[in-house]
Amino acid sequence: MKLLFIVLTITLSFTQINFCQSSTSSKLLLIRCDDIGMSHSVNLAAKELINTGLIFSASIMFPCPWYEEAVDILKPHPEITVGIHLTLNAEWRNYRWGPVAGRDKVQSLVDENGYFFPSRAAFFANNPKLDEVEIELRAQIERALKSGLKISYLDYHMGTAVDNPEMRGIVEKLAKEYGLGISRYFGEIDAKSMYAEPIESKKDSLYKTLDNLLPDKIYLLVCHIGKDDDELSAMIDMNSFGLDEMSRHRNAELDALIKAQSENVFQLKNVQLINYNNLIELIGLEKMKSPLESGY
Repeated sequence: MKLLFIVLTITLSFTQINFCQSSTSSKLLLIRCDDIGMSHSVNLAAKELINTGLIFSASIMFPCPWYEEAVDILKPHPEITVGIHLTLNAEWRNYRWGPVAGRDKVQSLVDENGYFFPSRAAFFANNPKLDEVEIELRAQIERALKSGLKISYLDYHMGTAVDNPEMRGIVEKLAKEYGLGISRYFGEIDAKSMYAEPIESKKDSLYKTLDNLLPDKIYLLVCHIGKDDDELSAMIDMNSFGLDEMSRHRNAELDALIKAQSENVFQLKNVQLINYNNLIELIGLEKMKSPLESGY
């Protein structure tokens, strides 16, 4: 993919539609906020971020109990590109969810209580059937499309849905069938995430990341936002890599994004924010390419 040509095309298009007076030296960044709909606290964070006017893409977990609230929050905001955070895990102790298709239709994907497994390792240890994976992912897409939101792209919670070539093939098949993009299939390069940075350093980490972006690339910054309240602070990740004080980490990511927006940091650092609707329009679904084929 000729990224420089794409950058020039995007820059010119944004200038024409008055997003900003970009130059060919603009650094292109797509912010993707994951886990929307996971909980009320995460939805409140998304609402707060939307109200700042920040350009970002929101990835909804449609199997989760709070997805309908996320839909209600996003419906009045067509400027926010919405995607499906394809979900095959439920990682929080005492707060679990199961398949949209129904546990009886996808028994190899769930534990004895009918919930998704908390980790990728546990998921694959149960020998998931590929036909059941397709049934469930299709059910999530159908639920999303019936929500009334404009759905533009797919991505994947914890990477499980694209863990191996066979499952990645299912995601690619469904994306093509439903006319959806796939995150990381447009030549995006992952920018350094704030996720594991110390709580007090997340803003500085974000600003440093913005400084390190190059003008001839398209970057993807994956974020996990939330409010540090009683609901979110009670949730404990059952994975060994889960963060202590998760709710404080998510609130700090939210604060960093809001601070950058309020202080006009993106413009000052010559960063042009884009979303998946922009990429799909300007690159085209037919030019999507697996990141494995692109070398990263």
